[in-house]
Amino acid sequence: MEKFKFWEFGIVDFIDVFLVAILLYYVYKLIKGTVAVNIFIGIIIIYLVWRVTDFLEMHMLHRIFDGFIKVGIIALIVVFQPEIRKFLLMVGSTNLGGRGKLFRKINFLKNEEDSETDVVAIVSACQKMSSTKTGALIVIERNNSLDFLVNTGDEMTIKVTQPIIESIFFKNSPLHDGAIIIENNVVKATRVILPVNNEKTIPQRFGLRHRAAVGITEKTDAIALVVSEETGQISYIKNGEFIMFEDFQELTTLLNNELT
Repeated sequence: MEKFKFWEFGIVDFIDVFLVAILLYYVYKLIKGTVAVNIFIGIIIIYLVWRVTDFLEMHMLHRIFDGFIKVGIIALIVVFQPEIRKFLLMVGSTNLGGRGKLFRKINFLKNEEDSETDVVAIVSACQKMSSTKTGALIVIERNNSLDFLVNTGDEMTIKVTQPIIESIFFKNSPLHDGAIIIENNVVKATRVILPVNNEKTIPQRFGLRHRAAVGITEKTDAIALVVSEETGQISYIKNGEFIMFEDFQELTTLLNNELT
């Protein structure tokens, strides 16, 4: 028998390991902070038990887990349907053009030249608009590209500042309708039309802005901030869910954690 050479590691093996690492990274990003994490851990445990029962020749128990594993792919598609949809949307909307967006989407390959989103400016603008009951819908892009939504509004390249955000959503501004999309501290589109969620049960006090925020955060990994025009209440929405916070300081911390 030919002895295995541990150091026989070629360029193809390196590429293989690198691609697997990227895949696992995106799986982690998609399920982080969701119920799917616990389900994923449960699936891993079941798989390990299936392998152990096979190794120990526990035939009856192994057959039970074997049957579960064989039909498990269908269950995975059903359980992880939102995450699979986000992943396919991410792949389908990735721009492979000259800007090298594919590599910018991989967080651990970003360099220091990428500007960080000015969370303080965004939260301060929301706080001011809340006090004047100025309706607003802010979508912050993360890993999933939102370029497919830009053409539904007006493409922009404006650095994020508190006055800029307030002026966009000013009631007499021609840009106040719809959402704005922020990427790398730049407002890249205004008056964007977002997909509205009509399936999920949302309290009556929430309007179209909130439904649109739920819809886009369900379909992508973007996060959204909504300022209610009726009450002035600020809502933070992620993965289609309303995230509660005590004050503006906690909201700032939550956003910084998500965008770091």
